[in-house]
Amino acid sequence: MSSPHQASAASTHFYEPSKGHRLPHSPFKAIIAPRPIGWISTIDLEGRVNLAPYSFFNAMNESPPILGFCTMSRKDTMRNIEATGEFVANLATYDLAEQMNLSAAAVRPDVDEMQLAGLAAAPSVMVRPPRVADAPAALECRMLNITQLKDLDGKQLDVFQISGQVVGVHINAEYLVDGIFDTAKARNLARCGYRGFYASADKLFEMTRPSDAFAAAQG
Repeated sequence: MSSPHQASAASTHFYEPSKGHRLPHSPFKAIIAPRPIGWISTIDLEGRVNLAPYSFFNAMNESPPILGFCTMSRKDTMRNIEATGEFVANLATYDLAEQMNLSAAAVRPDVDEMQLAGLAAAPSVMVRPPRVADAPAALECRMLNITQLKDLDGKQLDVFQISGQVVGVHINAEYLVDGIFDTAKARNLARCGYRGFYASADKLFEMTRPSDAFAAAQG
C-alpha cells in the first residue's frame, strides 16, 4: 500500500513561464482562481466619474482594513487615484455581472461608465467618488501607495499595484443575516481566467482552524 505522502504517479505538465507554456492559452489566471473583482469607482479633478473592474484584487489586511489591486498600464482609474488619492471598491455580484462587464469597455475618459452600464450612483461619505447604488457592499478608500512592479531582472513592468485603506463601509441591510454578511446571498462574482470565465459564490462551508493545543501536540 502506498503512503498518503507518496507522490502521485499521475503525469504533470511542467513549464517555465519565461520559456512558454506550450498550451493553447496561458493557464496562470485560471489556476489562481477564483479571484474577487475590484469594481473601482473614481473621479477626476473635473468631477468626471470612472468605473472599471480589476480581477487582480484582494484584501491585504484586516485592521486597519487595507485592500489592493493591480492595473496593467496607467489607465483612467490610476490617473484619477493619483490625482485625488481616493477610490471606492464596489462589490461585483452575479446580479450585476452584465453591468460589470459593460463597465470594462475601453471608452474615452469623459464617458461615465456608470451611466454607460445603466447603473445608479450613490454618494459616498468619506471620499468624493460615488459608489454603485445597487452593490450589496462598497468600501470607500484612501490611497496608501502606488508601486510599479519589477521582474526578477529588475526590469520595470507596465503594471502598477495600488493599495488603499478602507475609511468607510456601506452594506445593504438586506444582506446582513443575524449581523453576518451573507456572501452566498450576495453571490459575489469572481474571475476564473481565460476569456470571459466567471464564477459566483452561492454555497459556503465552514471549517474550524486547528487549535493551539493541536499544534502544540505536533511537537
